Amino acid sequence: MAHLTPQLIQDAKAGNETALAAVLASMMPCLRITAARGVCPGLEQEDALQEGIIGLFAALKSYRPDQGTGFETYASVCIQNAVSAAARAAGRKKHGPLNNSLPLDEDQPSPGPEEIAIRREQMAATLEAISSRLSPFEQAVLSRYLDGSSYQQIACQLGRTPKAVENALFRLRRKLRSEQDPNQA
Repeated sequence: MAHLTPQLIQDAKAGNETALAAVLASMMPCLRITAARGVCPGLEQEDALQEGIIGLFAALKSYRPDQGTGFETYASVCIQNAVSAAARAAGRKKHGPLNNSLPLDEDQPSPGPEEIAIRREQMAATLEAISSRLSPFEQAVLSRYLDGSSYQQIACQLGRTPKAVENALFRLRRKLRSEQDPNQA
């Protein structure tokens, strides 16, 4: 990181674009490192980097050299605070639907009736293949598990132990994986 002179900081603070670009270039390693540490669900690397840059601009605006702290240190703390605040905001439950949603592919046309029929046939064949490989107990466990029942609830409903339910789920997972990849028996 090149040393930032007081004159360069003052020029950047005054709006000199060349000085501002020099400060930004000098602080870029700190920005990248801090952004990488701030990545979390809902906050991607590029977004964290932008938040860090906003923190750097805030540092330029509020920096006072008479306080006895060097600009690099002050700016680093401002950058870390901005990225941390963005990570906290991204982690709030109110953003959950947005963070967990899937993008809409508006460019993709909806499937035609032939494709829907083919998919239904494939699904029926897959379900038939799966059910033919599972024991009645494994089918009952799978059905209840997919309905959201816990191991304990399934065990009570079927008159078995939770360990028997866990073992049945293990076996059926292995069978389902081998159904996807026949080489994995």
